[in-house]
Amino acid sequence: MTDDATHRQRIPVNIEDEMRKSYLEYAMSVIIGRALPDVRDGLKPVHRRALFAMYDLKNFYNQSYKKSARVVGDVIGKYHPHGDQAAYDTIVRMAQPFSMREILVDGQGNFGSIDGDSAAAMRYTEVRLTRLAGELLSDLDKETVDFGPNYDGSMEEPLVLPAPYPNLLVNGSAGIAVGMATNMAPHNLREVISGCIALINDPELDVSGLREHIKGPDFPTAGIMYGMDGLRDAYETGRGRVRVRCRAHFESNEDGSNEKIVVTELPYQVNKSRLLEHTAGLVKDKKIEGIRDIRDESDRDGMRVVIEVKRDAMSQVVLNQLYRMTALQTTFGILNLAIVQNRPQVLSLKALLQHFIDHRRDVVTRRCLYQLREKEKREHILLGYVIALENIDRIIELIKKSDSPDTARAQLISEFELSAIQATEILNMRLQRLTGLERDKILSELEEVQAEVARLKDLLADERKMLDLIIEEMQAIAERYGNDRRTEIVEADLGLSDEDLIPDDEMVVTVTHQDYIKRTPLREYQTQRRAGQGRIGAGTKDEDYVRDMFSTTNHEQLLIFTSIGRVFTLKVHQLPEGGRYARGKPIVNLIQMDDGETIRTILPVREFTEDTYMIFATRQGLVKKTDAMAYSRVRSNGLKAIYFQEGDDLISVNVVQGDEHVMLTTQNGQAIRFPQTEIRPTGRVSRGVIGVRLRDGDEVVSMEVLDPNKDILAVTQHGYGKRSPAEAYRITKRGGRGVTTIKTTDRNGKVSGAIQVVDEDQVMLVTDGGMVIRFKVSDLRSMGRYTQGVRLVRLRDGESVVGVERVADVDEDDDEGIVQVDGEVIEGDEEADLEADSAEDDVEEDDSSDGEDVEATADDADE
Repeated sequence: MTDDATHRQRIPVNIEDEMRKSYLEYAMSVIIGRALPDVRDGLKPVHRRALFAMYDLKNFYNQSYKKSARVVGDVIGKYHPHGDQAAYDTIVRMAQPFSMREILVDGQGNFGSIDGDSAAAMRYTEVRLTRLAGELLSDLDKETVDFGPNYDGSMEEPLVLPAPYPNLLVNGSAGIAVGMATNMAPHNLREVISGCIALINDPELDVSGLREHIKGPDFPTAGIMYGMDGLRDAYETGRGRVRVRCRAHFESNEDGSNEKIVVTELPYQVNKSRLLEHTAGLVKDKKIEGIRDIRDESDRDGMRVVIEVKRDAMSQVVLNQLYRMTALQTTFGILNLAIVQNRPQVLSLKALLQHFIDHRRDVVTRRCLYQLREKEKREHILLGYVIALENIDRIIELIKKSDSPDTARAQLISEFELSAIQATEILNMRLQRLTGLERDKILSELEEVQAEVARLKDLLADERKMLDLIIEEMQAIAERYGNDRRTEIVEADLGLSDEDLIPDDEMVVTVTHQDYIKRTPLREYQTQRRAGQGRIGAGTKDEDYVRDMFSTTNHEQLLIFTSIGRVFTLKVHQLPEGGRYARGKPIVNLIQMDDGETIRTILPVREFTEDTYMIFATRQGLVKKTDAMAYSRVRSNGLKAIYFQEGDDLISVNVVQGDEHVMLTTQNGQAIRFPQTEIRPTGRVSRGVIGVRLRDGDEVVSMEVLDPNKDILAVTQHGYGKRSPAEAYRITKRGGRGVTTIKTTDRNGKVSGAIQVVDEDQVMLVTDGGMVIRFKVSDLRSMGRYTQGVRLVRLRDGESVVGVERVADVDEDDDEGIVQVDGEVIEGDEEADLEADSAEDDVEEDDSSDGEDVEATADDADE
């Protein structure tokens, strides 16, 4: 066996251990050497090498541009042994103002666009360092940072840059390593430096204190940022999410025909061209409705994307749909992962700043030590010059007698106790330095050098002075390069609900006797003259009939009160939409009702506020007042709203806030008016107190919170009604029997309801046969309280009015009292005032004594 064979022994290795070791070494190489930035200068190795190559070429901001290909050649040939395209892409990104908050490369030529256009080939573009990038490399020649060998050991490169400002926070970073990734947001230079100085002055400052200086990310493409909770998490833990929206406003065409959405700023890293293409696709697929045209009007003056909205669409709703479905709103996930002492770490805002401060302290200390060494060297030489000047004649004589420079140097050292360096400098000194002027310069320079040596020693000995110097240098950077914040920060968190994507159109909500519910656009109901036959408002079948109808909007909240005293909540847009002839869907499919539980009243409420109360009225004449906030949070399975005695039922619920008066109307034509302040507030599940005393066989049919400027419209079951001034109903105390509001004769029938109206209002009457008539209140003149009223609607045989509701006024042409029902044209009746036959029929009855409070439960807990 040969000697070589003896040395080539086979060593058994466990393949799992070898694979684990090899993969770990590869992973750490990618993590440390390629993908993650250093916490000190905020740069990945490729960025650092590109900047250093330009520094080495003296490609500074005040020098001429150099071809990008020349720079790329130096980068990959000397420091970064990877593809030329990777190096060029790095340089391109550092030159793009829409990618970097503060660009580090000044590019000349085509360096791409926010539309995703790629940069021109490197042979066509030219680059040089920006002035701010030069600051990152400043003092590199003063031994401020460590250098290491390049990939082939032929030269050295810096392992980190001196970095006089926190570049990692200013420009952010993004990268994917093996098993980890980083995504750091850019920030405003002034704010970051301000926060850094605050932390230097107060090392105990926490993240909340730092946020007074650093408000949040400041993206190069501006936009509007939301999500303070996510930002707080990112600054405290290193991980968080914020939402970024475009900046958009609305414009109208000159003729006012259409409205336009104009986008002037996009979220960070959004490709404008792809955004427009994606939006056009959504419009084509009818996933977004209401957009007529999309065009890009951007130019050198700035971005301008115009989205024209259709005439019948709401611009805000269209914009909300774009926020939900396109990149006009994005989520930026913050992950502050950086290399700290050759190890990846997730860092809080304070940790990021503290690591930079430590690095900067080390850089300034090493710079001061270097400067001190250089000044002490110069001081040593100048002291030798002073000795020479004081003994110039003897030195000249000694030099003349010496056989060689070495002999002269040795004699100078021995006779004048000079160092070898001093003796050499004296021998090299030119004769012109012996003139009086030059002698004064030497002495003056010596004085300056000695003062600088003393300053540097004092600086190195005093930590506070060192920190003050760091602060002073950072303040100079902020003053020279700082600019205003671009990204607006909105304190409130942002979230788009389904409601934001739905137009807040006016709707008519219809509820039937068998609890079918639907919503129908108000525009489907055309205005008619009073006394018309009516238009079908809801299809019915079997024994079902419409029992409630009211006008509201898509975004309003419905409080649904049931027969057992529970309350549920739904948004109007959550109801099924149907046409006039649709029946709707069972409400039991929308809320969790129990067997035998039915709907009694539905109240639309826009919002809940303090000092607002809910007024309840029951069929047996009880009233209850409860703070509205008690119903602001209703569970999905309902909430107990009121406690009933057996046999009682809920009639109506309304909202009061001040000194309003309440009017209760009974089926037998009685009405009582009293201040709501007479009802003391009680708990959510209390019974309440007596509102009106009823005669046998009578019951309450409606409750109104009065406006003194409105009239009262009372409607009977046989389609007659009467409009009377509110002043005709005198104020009494709660608990009385009330006064007559309308005669309940055989012709009129019982009272179906009473509402408040003014001339501008329109009214809907609903019958149990599903018929609806809509007329203007101005068509019905005001009359006295003692009249029987006039015909409001012509009813079919066996049909009765079951509901009356005021609706919003719309600009529609009258149908002149002629409507079409099942193909038959029917004309409206002429108006006929039917006065009361005798005064005895309108005798006023009133009992204004206080009613006794019905026993109320003290238990407000849910039953």
